[in-house]
Amino acid sequence: MTVERPVSETADRRAAAGDSCSRRWIEQLKPDHSRHDEAIARLHDVLRRAAQHELRRRSSLGPRLAGPELDDVAQQCADDALVNILAKLDDFKGLSRFTTWAYKFAIFEVSSKLARHAWQRQPPSREDLEPGEMPDSLTPRPSDQAERREQFVVLKEAIALDLTPRQREVFVAAALNEVPIDVLALELGSNRNAIYKNLFDARRKLRGSLAAAGYPLTDEELSA
Repeated sequence: MTVERPVSETADRRAAAGDSCSRRWIEQLKPDHSRHDEAIARLHDVLRRAAQHELRRRSSLGPRLAGPELDDVAQQCADDALVNILAKLDDFKGLSRFTTWAYKFAIFEVSSKLARHAWQRQPPSREDLEPGEMPDSLTPRPSDQAERREQFVVLKEAIALDLTPRQREVFVAAALNEVPIDVLALELGSNRNAIYKNLFDARRKLRGSLAAAGYPLTDEELSA
């Protein structure tokens, strides 16, 4: 006879396993660990595959890369992302899987290199708005900045206390770290619909928490 475990218990076990994997990543990436070189090679492979996936996904939206050129750019993205991750290991807070957190570095490098690639092919015209020309109306007032900081504190507490482990992992990765849904689904062994459902539920909970604290936000603000 098969005994089904409660969903919450199963989720807690998975979260604990994920935390264990994340701690192992952090430990093995330390320079003095005996498996440091192996961990570096494994992480580089994870980052390279994530970069390849994202480059293929974006190929229809911007500069088209394929074959050796795509592989070369993915390798460069993984190299640069790895350097940044190793420099910021202490910034990992454990709100998501380590590999999910690491993906954002690869995605950032993809964005940066594709933008540079597009600029080399078609440099922007002088008619584009320069940072120094931004209208004063878009500059936050000091009072607005203070309110934003207070909202951020409330949001951090709500993420930690009001979301399930999976909702927290999905929201932090997709909404805060901008990990693409397809990449996140691949990492979590899930699918797009399930990820979107977790993200929707997480935002709904966080909107309620922020509204109760006196900081009502729209979906656009919550994902900004």
